[in-house]
Amino acid sequence: MVRVLGIVHHMEVKKLCCYFCCTGQKALLSADATIDVHLDRFGFPFGLADINCRMPPTCQASHMYIAEPSDTDSETWPRFEIRNREREQFSANFTVCISTMFGNYSNALQFIQTIEMYKLLGAQRVTIYSKSCTQLVKDILDYYIKEGTVEVVPWPIEKYLRSTGKWRLEGNNDGDIGYYGQLSTLNDCLYRNMYRSKYVLLNDLDEIILPFQHMTWDSMMESLQRENPDVGVFLFESHNFPQTAVTDGNFPGVSSWKNVPGFNLLNHVHREPDRPSVFNARKMIVDPRKVFQTSVHSVLKSQGQTQNVPLKTALVHHCRSPHQPNLKRSQLIDDRTIWKYNVSLIRNVNHVLNQLLLNKAEEQEQS
Repeated sequence: MVRVLGIVHHMEVKKLCCYFCCTGQKALLSADATIDVHLDRFGFPFGLADINCRMPPTCQASHMYIAEPSDTDSETWPRFEIRNREREQFSANFTVCISTMFGNYSNALQFIQTIEMYKLLGAQRVTIYSKSCTQLVKDILDYYIKEGTVEVVPWPIEKYLRSTGKWRLEGNNDGDIGYYGQLSTLNDCLYRNMYRSKYVLLNDLDEIILPFQHMTWDSMMESLQRENPDVGVFLFESHNFPQTAVTDGNFPGVSSWKNVPGFNLLNHVHREPDRPSVFNARKMIVDPRKVFQTSVHSVLKSQGQTQNVPLKTALVHHCRSPHQPNLKRSQLIDDRTIWKYNVSLIRNVNHVLNQLLLNKAEEQEQS
């Protein structure tokens, strides 16, 4: 069985065919596809689908085409390489999947801090689906690409669909697909790293899964997996650290950060109390070989069990605008867990900023 991830109109696309390029055969062999539109479409007409085709038993193919049965112009058919055929040795223990960088993203300081925190916690790879960002953030991305930490996947979805920043279709919204195709990028990232990474983290740019009882994801997941051997999906509570609550830690070596656009994570160590009546949008660490379809805050189809990780073990540190703007400072929870990484984080962030200045100076000399 070959599974292709495709974005389809849930009403208009009724039948597709797969055409396999079989080794040693001139003619393409065809097979009818089954179209499984993912459950979470949130009202939009277009959604992610699994397009499944069984390869003919007499065929050994490395590539295939997909087309509607009525489309006979094979020159226009999209051609795909069939991937994930064999298990590989892991090139990473942890890969972080960032669904979409959009809106001319400019939060440079928090972005550097987040990537450096991921590295301190144990990430070897961060996969980012990039739509738009400022030139400074692009320079930072280029630095991390050269370093080998970041993999950028271009995501020009607006060339094909009317994407929107809303996650649910509302009123007269004329969007084709919600939140810049986030569900498509998350599932693509899952399959992209199926045999490359032991674990995959599915979260946003302003989120960090932060352990309380451990210093790294390695030791945390070793403990969680030992206690829950049949679990393939670990869900972590999300807690908001509002950007409006500022605490200056007076750390040495951070004076130059004031010149960098964005928020300083070390200054945001007060979190909002949980709202019992509001759904807690958890984020995940998953075994990518046990998950077949994922949504943003839960998986849709998987093998094995799902576990809610208790707050005493870890939380999702979400630094953003407040959910509860009317709370007084005394009503916020003082949570300085991120400060236990401050020495390494400050050193590493300063190294990146110095390298960026050095690269800029070299470019100016060459011009």
